[in-house]
Amino acid sequence: QLRHVPSIYPAGIYAGLGQNDRALEWLERAYEERSEVLILLKLEPIFDPPRSDPRFQSLLRRLNFPE
Repeated sequence: QLRHVPSIYPAGIYAGLGQNDRALEWLERAYEERSEVLILLKLEPIFDPPRSDPRFQSLLRRLNFPE
């Protein structure tokens, strides 16, 4: 039986491996899925590697996190 795996999980794996492009692809999928786990995105240390990427910052802005 197949189960849906939220995109935030592969994103975290790729971020942990330092594969920022792949992590950001999966984060975009999580955004499109409206994943509630994205509320942790600003605080979760696993996402430190892609944090300085402009695409990551754009995602944070779209999520309307306070500055």
